[in-house]
Amino acid sequence: MARRISGFDWDEANREKCRKHGVSTAEVEELFSGTVMTFPDATHSDREPRYRAIGRTGEGRYVFVVFTIRRRAGSRLVRPISARFMHRKEIAHYEKENPDV
Repeated sequence: MARRISGFDWDEANREKCRKHGVSTAEVEELFSGTVMTFPDATHSDREPRYRAIGRTGEGRYVFVVFTIRRRAGSRLVRPISARFMHRKEIAHYEKENPDV
């Protein structure tokens, strides 16, 4: 995910899916403006490449996002599919595996 993104591709469906888990669109966008770890999600990439991202909001809450990259008019846009706050055990595992982040 080293290439630059130009913005986000939101519609009511993906906004609602994030809101269902208590994560706002602003929190998802904030996540990508900071340090975020991304991983390919080969298991769910049957129609298009999907990725997983883990990072923290400005308030320090860990967020897990599933997303894809869409191209529109020469721009690369992050299309969030789902987002949720991470559970305590997930955070502990993440911090143990990534002490420098």
